[in-house]
Amino acid sequence: MLAGSVSAAVSADNVSLVRELAGRVGPIIGSSQACTSIAPRRVQLILGKFQQAIREAAANPNDLNELAREFERNVAEGRAAVNGGRADCRLVERQLTELERSVSAPPPATAPAAPAAVAATGAIRPAASGPVRGVTDQEIRFGMVIPYTGSAKENGQSYKRGIEVAFARTNASGGVNGRMLKLIAADDGFEPTRTPDAMKLLWDREQVFGFLGNLGTPTAAVAVPFALERRVLFFAPFTGGSVVRHDPPDRYVFNYRPSFVEEADAAVRYLLKIRKIRPNQIAVFGQNDDLGEQGFAGVAKAYRAAGLSDASILRLVYTRNSIDMDGAVAQLKAQKVPIRAIVMVGTTRPAAKFIEKTRDLFPGMIYTNMSIVGATALAQELAMLGPRFTENVIVTQAVPAVSGYSSTVLDFKTALAQASPGETPDYISLEGYIAANLLIDALRRCGPQLDTERLVEALENTRNLDMGLGASLNLSRGDHQALHKVWGTQLDKSGSYQPIDLE
Repeated sequence: MLAGSVSAAVSADNVSLVRELAGRVGPIIGSSQACTSIAPRRVQLILGKFQQAIREAAANPNDLNELAREFERNVAEGRAAVNGGRADCRLVERQLTELERSVSAPPPATAPAAPAAVAATGAIRPAASGPVRGVTDQEIRFGMVIPYTGSAKENGQSYKRGIEVAFARTNASGGVNGRMLKLIAADDGFEPTRTPDAMKLLWDREQVFGFLGNLGTPTAAVAVPFALERRVLFFAPFTGGSVVRHDPPDRYVFNYRPSFVEEADAAVRYLLKIRKIRPNQIAVFGQNDDLGEQGFAGVAKAYRAAGLSDASILRLVYTRNSIDMDGAVAQLKAQKVPIRAIVMVGTTRPAAKFIEKTRDLFPGMIYTNMSIVGATALAQELAMLGPRFTENVIVTQAVPAVSGYSSTVLDFKTALAQASPGETPDYISLEGYIAANLLIDALRRCGPQLDTERLVEALENTRNLDMGLGASLNLSRGDHQALHKVWGTQLDKSGSYQPIDLE
């Protein structure tokens, strides 16, 4: 198919076309050469045909040498990707199969005077060779819907900052396969009624490739269907909710962080086993929406897993984007059996206000918060109230201690100092940084031929990715959540978090 009579005069357009295809085909050939599971004869067949295409397209010896050198550089990059552990041979096998299929297919129609090389290189072009939304030769655009206003705005800004730091570090070293990464954010105020307009703005006007780092559980219930209908990536939302954790998983939805159920289970086991709290002395505090519902469901599941009844768990609620705690406080005061611990499922300001309103009423109360609370912002608000308000305040985390010296924390602090001098690292921005790097790893393994389906395949082939967390990250067709570990932290009197053992 790639062979044919050499035209007496080949236009410069054909040289450009083959040069472009060298950037697409070369990495696949190089990766295939490095994968011992792929038969060399398959690779040699494609290699021979593309070398013939180069000879046909070259109008003179200079063109021939230039195309050959460029093609060999791309082949070498492909080999290095496999040898360096950046490419998975199962994904390479699929790419080679697609390439073989395109070579065997009839070439597309060409202009009457087109030489054989044009038809040949047209046949070798992958099926998804048309323009990919949000992807150019220079850039990949991602969209993010977060609150700029409302009770969760600090969390949104922190998560965005962490992602931007990862993007800035990658862009400073040349981007991903020569493309710069760009993040465009839209505001929904943490209100699900505003989420559709924010998603549409990013999709229709900004033409983003995929969605990265959306914040919120009730908002995710609206955003996920939007993404799935368009078969577009919805990556690392800042929520532990079940709406992004279906079984089996939705093809285009991936999570970095542990679920609410996993965090609730860790908190309940800690209270029961380490702090020796009786089951009827634990209450749940949360929003009166999907976030609160799923947090309560997580606690109930943890009770059942421990062989306990969940029928009598006290549930305290507040309204989203409100700091009116009077109803919840009154309900707590009315209990005949004193409550000694509260599992809190909320954002920074409501959580801080509830602790402020109840600390003096219940001096020994233990408050366990899920990571979505925004640990750093919570610590700042409580520290301003005084040392007694930080006592017995615990936060389960989706990342290791930001005050520690693990490899990923040190990398993040260095990158943050370079991208945003003067910014203080916090738990949510660290999570954004880690989640973005998980995505960047998969983008690199896709090679230059990027589209959503290739990226999904690369993500699903993430195996034992060591980012210095103390726990490896894994994704597969059956599990779209990379991390299942939960860390524990507790505030000291100075308002700083100290690691604690939850087991």
